[in-house]
Amino acid sequence: MKLATYACDGKIKVGVVSSDGGKIVPVSALGYQAEEMSDFIRELGGEIPADLLSKVDTTDGDVFAQCKLLSPIPQPAQDILCLGVNYKDHQDETIKAGVSYDKNKTNTIYFGKRLNRAVGPDEYIDGHFNIVDSLDYEVELAVVIAKDAKDVALEDAKDYVLGYTILNDVSARNLQKKHQQWYFGKSLDDFTPIGPWIVTKEELGWLPEVGVRCYVNGELRQNSNTRLMITTIDTVIHELSQGMTLKAGTIIATGTPSGVGMGMSPQVWLGSGDVVRCEIDGIGALENTVK
Repeated sequence: MKLATYACDGKIKVGVVSSDGGKIVPVSALGYQAEEMSDFIRELGGEIPADLLSKVDTTDGDVFAQCKLLSPIPQPAQDILCLGVNYKDHQDETIKAGVSYDKNKTNTIYFGKRLNRAVGPDEYIDGHFNIVDSLDYEVELAVVIAKDAKDVALEDAKDYVLGYTILNDVSARNLQKKHQQWYFGKSLDDFTPIGPWIVTKEELGWLPEVGVRCYVNGELRQNSNTRLMITTIDTVIHELSQGMTLKAGTIIATGTPSGVGMGMSPQVWLGSGDVVRCEIDGIGALENTVK
């Protein structure tokens, strides 16, 4: 099942895509009160009714082809939670690029990414080239939390996942290096494209093993699979929830594989007009142009 935020007839709506992909049914037509995705997630209460998709298929909605998809959660209530170097090949390429890590590390690297407004499909990424000279891309599987999670046991983590989406962790490498941390260089406005929708756990599966790819101007740069993640989704939810509450609608970006511009030799950065296309099997594609 695909949950979407979209624009149609001059209005922004939250809806569910029909099984044939031909329409999006607003949640208001399905008996829900929510006007934003975050509210809809809370209204679901951690459970998607088994008959929801059948109701969607038999309820009038907006013609999909006449709708514009937006980021599924345009303004999350909290910062994005991110995993650093969660693929071994990405760790290797960053070490070659001069970033220092403990090669024998056993603990996951976590960091936050501030987000005022998520960039949606086909929207522009502001390169901030007045302060950025090394703009990079990172395709990532993002996890959306279904209900407030605190002190979650490892074996119960599955119950707290609503679904998945695609996130491009756009990064200013010069700011990361200059400030010796990742927060500023990853948190500039427009640095978080997310979309095209949320695919529910029931459709994509639990602990999915799916292909992850990123293209720049049609050239394949990243090509991997989520089965190669070092720290798995259940471990992340269990570990983080021991010390903090992961509120419903929280987005967790699970890290990127190798193939980023920083890891190329010579390094290749994004510029104005470049088109970045992130793909994850079972979810779809998220394409944006740098301005």
